[in-house]
Amino acid sequence: MTWTSLVASLALTAAISGVANAAATIPAKHLCPDGKNSASNPKCCALFPVLEDIQANMFGDSGCGDAAHAILRVAFHDAIGFSQHNPKFGTGADGSMFIFGETEIGYDANLGIADAFNLEAPFIEKHRGAIGVGDFIQFAAAVGLTKCPGVLQPPFLLGRVDAKFPAPDGTVPEAFQSAQTILARMADAGLTAADTVALLASHSIAGADDVDPDAAGVPFDSTPSLFDTQFYLETLLIGNKTLGGSQNKGEEDTPIKGELRLQSDFALARDPATACLWQGNVNNQAKMAQAFQKSFYKMQSLGQNVAKMTDCSEVIPAAAKLSAAQAQAFFPPTLTSKDVQQVCKSPFPHLPTKPGPAESIQSIVQDPKTQGSCDDNGTDCILPPA
Repeated sequence: MTWTSLVASLALTAAISGVANAAATIPAKHLCPDGKNSASNPKCCALFPVLEDIQANMFGDSGCGDAAHAILRVAFHDAIGFSQHNPKFGTGADGSMFIFGETEIGYDANLGIADAFNLEAPFIEKHRGAIGVGDFIQFAAAVGLTKCPGVLQPPFLLGRVDAKFPAPDGTVPEAFQSAQTILARMADAGLTAADTVALLASHSIAGADDVDPDAAGVPFDSTPSLFDTQFYLETLLIGNKTLGGSQNKGEEDTPIKGELRLQSDFALARDPATACLWQGNVNNQAKMAQAFQKSFYKMQSLGQNVAKMTDCSEVIPAAAKLSAAQAQAFFPPTLTSKDVQQVCKSPFPHLPTKPGPAESIQSIVQDPKTQGSCDDNGTDCILPPA
């Protein structure tokens, strides 16, 4: 089957079978004070003004762009400041990344988080009486995810206890670390190897701003505006080009011009502990999206007492849909199964090659709202007192 006929066939199948089903809704029970929204739990009503504000003024019409990417990244960096065995490692998804921004944002692993602070801080300050810092970080990330076609409805629990002290340096895995080092850090926080691979689906809608000092918004796959499985495929391809012609710390050769590959992604895609988990996501959109949804819930709950929190997932808007044609993984132009560096012994999916000459992937347009007084070294990354 040719590429064109395959895409047309998949689109027709989706139209007939209704693959993109509407997200289930929870029957409303309480009319909120605004007189227009309802929620199963009245505590969730406080989120609607926050949602309306960030939808219009923080995200705007940027879609699955720089703002959504930056906000999702800080959600993980904040939450992973936690250990099941060492209470000094932080209290998880607690807002410490911003509450103690002058300390934590200055850590090497958090280079670039200043962008998210500059973007989110005005809204955190504006809505501080309605929502805590830890809650805001995770709420904004969940809302941002819905901008990216392919995501299943993100969960959101309200009621995190904000941080009383900063997480120490070293809690966030780094791009130059080995697979085993990263998996050990994740396990210490309560996340399995399967969770680690699942959460890295976030890299399907991400880009690097600081790995290459001469480039910003360099995507990790060729479809950075889609939450699809292309990332898992492209990290398995043999690399032969490096952006800018040099290899920076934490960077591996990539098979596509304009794309950046992290050493950590390269390692996890090939490590015996994770190789089959990784390969299992290739061209399996449903599996990837379901695994991410489950692991995202675990991540955003780290360090918190879920029993004391309120499920406000119904406030999160409906997620953008991915068509069957968009969900079809493909080899980039000129590449085939011969370019796969396979470690897992399971059969590799049969995939088409996108027609045309070799591509050059465009960088992600940077959101001007990420610029502000907060600097990458932590200077002026200060929230006003609650």
